[in-house]
Amino acid sequence: MLGKERGMSLWMLAWPVFLEMFLQFLLGTADTLMVSHISDDAVGVIGISSQLFAAVNILFMAVASGAGILVAQRLGAKKEAEGRLIGIIGAKLCLGLGALLSVLLYFGAGPIASMLQLPAELQPMGETYISIVGGGMIFMAAMAGLGTVIRNTGNTRSPMYIAIGMNIIHIGMNYVVIYGAFGIPPLGLEGVAWSTTISRLLGAVMMIAVFCGCFNQRIEWKDFRLFNRPLFKETLKISWPLGVSMSSWCFTQLVIFALIAMIGSKELSARTYMNTMESFCFLIGFSIALAGQIRIAHLYGSGDHQAAYRCAYQVIWIGLVLVQANALLLYWFGEEAIRLFTDDPEIIMLGVSLLAINLLLQPAKMVNMAIVNALTAVGDTRYVMIVGFIIMWLVAVGGSYYLGIQLGWGLHGIYAAMIADELLRGLLVLVRWRAKRFMVKSAVRLQSEQAALMS
Repeated sequence: MLGKERGMSLWMLAWPVFLEMFLQFLLGTADTLMVSHISDDAVGVIGISSQLFAAVNILFMAVASGAGILVAQRLGAKKEAEGRLIGIIGAKLCLGLGALLSVLLYFGAGPIASMLQLPAELQPMGETYISIVGGGMIFMAAMAGLGTVIRNTGNTRSPMYIAIGMNIIHIGMNYVVIYGAFGIPPLGLEGVAWSTTISRLLGAVMMIAVFCGCFNQRIEWKDFRLFNRPLFKETLKISWPLGVSMSSWCFTQLVIFALIAMIGSKELSARTYMNTMESFCFLIGFSIALAGQIRIAHLYGSGDHQAAYRCAYQVIWIGLVLVQANALLLYWFGEEAIRLFTDDPEIIMLGVSLLAINLLLQPAKMVNMAIVNALTAVGDTRYVMIVGFIIMWLVAVGGSYYLGIQLGWGLHGIYAAMIADELLRGLLVLVRWRAKRFMVKSAVRLQSEQAALMS
């Protein structure tokens, strides 16, 4: 499968990823749209809680991404046995971390809801939602960890099919628990939480089945006892900087949501609706960037460094065209889209006022996604971590507090800070990629290996 060049083209890798991400977007949109029939307050709870769960999920993705990148590099270098073992190690790490966080979130839901600065009237709903969905984090860990390894073998279709099944089940259960179908009384936000958790459980079961057959040699249950210290250390070497970087992004978004909650509940609801709508703008761009990461890691592992270098620019230009087209569509039809979620005139006015600003935000995000994924594919995760940590906390969070809270610019000030953050990080990682440091490191490593063989 990976050996076929056609199967490793950007298009063949990207379209199943796009469809899977689009279906995940529909899952989140269906949640928001259906929950908006409960209340705008319930939407606010889901919005800020989702940032928490995204921050947790990023830990799983960091471990999985480190393993996935090494799997793609090993398969590119025709070392499938090592790639298979790395995939098993990554899966075990994700599942263990997921089990630990499930316990912490289930029993710590109350203090966590308070930490998120939820308004007092939303605290009970927040605690219920966090305890149920957070208690099922192990299923999210399985989806994130196993899905990433599977995609990096070149099989981007199976996760897509699983996403289709999850969406059908989740939306169906949402309909039942929100509207009280089939004689079941309406369960409100608690029912939505159970719907989310059960759909993830079923998705995790399907993902495990696919994972066991994603290499030429099938993975058996006894193989989960396998361990290799050098490969484990190599996985962590890539994963821990990636984890810090990805976690920083999610936690900064969580802090920004808390700042918005300080401004007011209507602003929190408006940002939640805009976040849902903006997701569609860069969805296909992210899919191209993720496909580019898989492609670049494979090319890097095979030793074709020039093709890997050029692939990053191909990802940028394709992504920019598609992302900006989607942002323009949202600008033209955004007001009608917001009215699908709410009829509150103040929330609608806030959302509409942000649509033009979004035309600047999304292209900046695209450049970041493309080059950060390219640097990640060649293992240059420490630089991504340093740049991301410093700029996100100083510019995104610090700027949001200063412009949005101190100067009183509200959501517009927070968007301005986010744009500045994306532009600055995008410039710094682009300079790093153009320096081609990964080629120099690879050449030095190859010379060392050849010298060791000759001696």
